[in-house]
Amino acid sequence: MARRSGPAPAVYGEEFTFVSPVVKYLLFFFNMLFWVISMVLVAIGVYARLMKHAEAAMASLAVDPAILLITVGILMFLLTFCGCIGSLRENICLLQTFSLCLTIVFLLQLAAGVLGFVFSDKARGKVSEIINNAIVHYRDDLDLQNLIDFGQKEFHCCGGISYKDWSQNMYFNCTEDNPSRERCSVPFSCCLHKSRQTVINTMCGQGMQALDYLEAGKVIYTNGCIDKLVNWIHTNLFLIGGVALGLAIPQLVGILLSQILINQIKDQIKLQFYNRQHRADPWY
Repeated sequence: MARRSGPAPAVYGEEFTFVSPVVKYLLFFFNMLFWVISMVLVAIGVYARLMKHAEAAMASLAVDPAILLITVGILMFLLTFCGCIGSLRENICLLQTFSLCLTIVFLLQLAAGVLGFVFSDKARGKVSEIINNAIVHYRDDLDLQNLIDFGQKEFHCCGGISYKDWSQNMYFNCTEDNPSRERCSVPFSCCLHKSRQTVINTMCGQGMQALDYLEAGKVIYTNGCIDKLVNWIHTNLFLIGGVALGLAIPQLVGILLSQILINQIKDQIKLQFYNRQHRADPWY
């Protein structure tokens, strides 16, 4: 009986594997880290929602920071769960799901950045709409209130376009038939603060909407937060680019590691199939 001609196939031991433990467990611990972070985000978001009054929480549902935390946390939890179990169990289906979803998230972020830059006017209009909606629900949600106060203090601004935007809020509305004690006022976070001031006067914004820009400018910030935010973005492009790169690198690393592991698992499956086919062949 003639011996088979042609190059001899590579011989691998029974314990040989194409799957690199370094890639496998690096991807696992990479996902485990973000999996824990996602659970923390969900826990904080749920706690924040439970601590709010039911009616107030439903009224400000669209602008509730807690909802954003819960949504991001749940999506991150599901995504990293696929990555953790897929890498640990060497499951191609879960790894492909993880890689595909991560690629979609990356592309959506990239598209949002490009569209926001190209259609800056429409993006500005959307930001203005979000800020105005937040002003309307300022007193309905403590988390939202603290977020707005923080923004106005940090950016030295008041309202969306100007300080008179606070008239959109039912408590600060400047119409004569408004019975609120805060009628024609603005939040204390709009007020100018002296460097040596230790006690904050929470009533400093009383009646400011009834004054013109020059008179009100002696007590509060009269410029809106939208212009301040746009100027801050223009002057901190390198910082924003660094943050965007910092968010993109982990995503690209996750996609790269998952694709490497998928190819290694496929090679391992081919090897096992080959060994089963030729295990009884005396020539191999």
